Amino acid sequence: MQLRIDLIVGLGNPGADYDQTRHNAGAWFVDALAQHNGTGFKSESRFNGELAKVTLRGQAVFLLKPST
Repeated sequence: MQLRIDLIVGLGNPGADYDQTRHNAGAWFVDALAQHNGTGFKSESRFNGELAKVTLRGQAVFLLKPST
C-alpha cells in the first residue's frame, strides 16, 4: 500500500519573539519545499493562512502555513 499525501501543514508562531526559533521549523520546511519547486505562497482567507501547490514525485500536494 502506498501512502498518499495531499496536504502538508507548516506550523509556526507569528511575531518577532519567534522569528529565528525552532517554533517556526514547520513553516521553514514548507517554505523550502515551495522554493525548491519554484512556487510561492498566496494568502487564502478561507484557510486562514497562505497556500501553495507543488508537485512531489508526480503528485500534486498543497502546502499550508496557517496564520491562526
